[in-house]
Amino acid sequence: MLRLEIVSFRVVLFLAILCSAKAGLPLVATTWGFTNATLRAYQSLTVGEFDPIEALVEGCSVCEREQCDGTVGFGGSPDENGETTLDAMLMDGKTMDIGAVAALRDVKHAAEVAKYVLRNTKHTLLAGSQATDFAVMMGFKRESLQTDASKSMWSAWKNNHCQPNFWKNVIPSPSMSCGPYEPVSANSVQPDPIAELSFDRSGYDFGQYNHDTISMIVINEEGHVVAGTSTNGARHKIPGRVGDSPIPGAGAYADSEVGAAVATGDGDVMMRFLPSLLAVEAMRNGVDPTEAGQQAIARIAKYYSSFVGGIVVVTKEGRYGAACHGMNEFPYSVADGTEANGAVRVLTVKC
Repeated sequence: MLRLEIVSFRVVLFLAILCSAKAGLPLVATTWGFTNATLRAYQSLTVGEFDPIEALVEGCSVCEREQCDGTVGFGGSPDENGETTLDAMLMDGKTMDIGAVAALRDVKHAAEVAKYVLRNTKHTLLAGSQATDFAVMMGFKRESLQTDASKSMWSAWKNNHCQPNFWKNVIPSPSMSCGPYEPVSANSVQPDPIAELSFDRSGYDFGQYNHDTISMIVINEEGHVVAGTSTNGARHKIPGRVGDSPIPGAGAYADSEVGAAVATGDGDVMMRFLPSLLAVEAMRNGVDPTEAGQQAIARIAKYYSSFVGGIVVVTKEGRYGAACHGMNEFPYSVADGTEANGAVRVLTVKC
């Protein structure tokens, strides 16, 4: 079985080196070790001769179907009501057009719905139930995103007094109660010190199995750069919450004149700094991809020392690097023109 897996996916493990890797187009780079998604996007781009946006959707859709790490696609990360909602974004670095959906309900194919926003509207982002109505108009099926696994996850959380949660400065104490809540100021009560302490970001165990995203960069042989994301967001989030994944410059950013960057992790924090945009702009000023990623992550860590996140950065020529914070290591996968038949490599950068 092991030999078959090596032949099929040709996955080679590397430790990331300090300098950025050798360039080679075409290229697909993906957060985490999602090799099936990376391979599907690369084969769609090369063998299938799909355009980069279509190849990007194909790759992200693999993780939506496979429910990668339980953090992408249906049946994962239930909110406080037990509902799974989806975020996705696609950015075309040639036209600078973007299509995104946020808090998408009752439709499984978030990345593909984002493609319809990109190609069939003059908007950038559609959200919530109206995004669902749009998807149905475009021919998608309305269906529940809950599964037995997500229902069980939600029940366990409720039985644990709704811990952890994302509330602060409310009564009753969010450290001991499931609410409903009221603002502290409305009742002239001092903030709950226990709840304030629990708001340290490290308490949420963000990372590969909670609040993860597939974020992907695709570049064809002609240097057409695109980037995108798909996720089911933060586990036990307050209903209506949207993270960094569908926000341009936060979850992803692409510019065919420079390159692209994609991020994953604690989106509530990361979206406040637009790390993907920061990394691309650093490369525009001549900074190496790895250093560009490190600079973007360091900007966040300056203010939020306990945040967890990672970023993958690629130049338009196909040189790449990554950076991370709050984890022991951050794996990402790459298929490019330096390897025969687009062999997928999983590289790991130390945080």
